[in-house]
Amino acid sequence: MRNVDRETPSGDVMTSPTIGIFQFLTSKPISKEALAMSYSALWLALLYWTLLQSQTKCSTLNKADLQELEKINTWVITHSSPCSTTCGLGIRTQELCPIGGTTSISTPTCKKRTVRCLDTWQCGLKTQTAISGHKLILDCIEEVMDAMGRFAFVVSWRFARGVITSDDSLFTRYEALSLDKVVLDPLREEDSGTYRCDVLDTGRHRVKRMYKGVRVISPDMLNLDFAKGLNQWEKPESLWPNITTINKGKLYPSSTLRNMVLVSVSICVALIAVIFLPLWAFNRKMPKATAQPFHDNF
Repeated sequence: MRNVDRETPSGDVMTSPTIGIFQFLTSKPISKEALAMSYSALWLALLYWTLLQSQTKCSTLNKADLQELEKINTWVITHSSPCSTTCGLGIRTQELCPIGGTTSISTPTCKKRTVRCLDTWQCGLKTQTAISGHKLILDCIEEVMDAMGRFAFVVSWRFARGVITSDDSLFTRYEALSLDKVVLDPLREEDSGTYRCDVLDTGRHRVKRMYKGVRVISPDMLNLDFAKGLNQWEKPESLWPNITTINKGKLYPSSTLRNMVLVSVSICVALIAVIFLPLWAFNRKMPKATAQPFHDNF
C-alpha cells in the first residue's frame, strides 16, 4: 500500500494520513463546546507540566531578620467587649497592648479605645404608650452620638400619622428640630403614629433603621398595659399598703403566740361547758322522775 499525495485547494501537498485527518475535519465540523473543552484540557496539561518542572524553594529567615522583627513594636487586641446594641450602630471597647521589642503583654502600658460596631442595621418596630400633655423624647442614636460626635452621622425622620406600621409607603418626611431625637413637648393626640429613623454614616451607608410606634391616650382614660399591671398585681404592698411583709424571722413574736393559744383553749373550754353542762343536768334529773311511780305502787 503506497502513500498517495494530493494537492489541497490552497496548493499544498498532503500525504495519505494528512488527507484522512483533513477529510475527517471537513466532513464533521467541531462544535464550539468541544473546542472549548479541548483548549481547557490543553491549558490544564500545560499548567501541570509547569508545576512539575518548576523548582520552588521556601525562603527561611536568618538570624539578622529575626532580630529585626523582634525590634518592631506591634499593638495587639487583648480584650474586646460585646457591642453595646443588638441592632443598629453601637460602640465596643477594645484593650490594646504592645508586643515585641522589650515590652510584653503583662506591662501596664496597655490602652483602651472605643470603636463603632454594627451587627445589623434593622431594628424593627417598638411601641410605647404615652399620656397626652406629658413630654416624650424619641432618641435614635443614644450613647453613640456622645462617643462619636454629632457630625459623624446623617439622621432623617419620617412619620406615619395615626397608624402603627412598618410599611415604608405610608411615611412622609418629618422635620425634627434636633438632629438625633424627636422631642414632643407637650404631647398631643395627633402626634400618635409611627416614627421612622434612618441613620447614615459619612460614607452614606445605612447603619440603622428604627420604627417607634407611639400611642397617645387621654389622662382620664384607663391604661390597659397588661405587663405593667401584672407587675403591680404581683406586689402585695400595691394591693394592701398597710400590710408589712416579713421575709426573714418569725411572723409573730412568742408572747403573741402564747396569748393566741390561751385564748383558743379558753374558748374551747367555754364551748364544752355550755354544751355538756345542760346535758349532764338533764341526765341527772331523768332517773328521779322515772323511779317515783314505782315506789307509789307499793
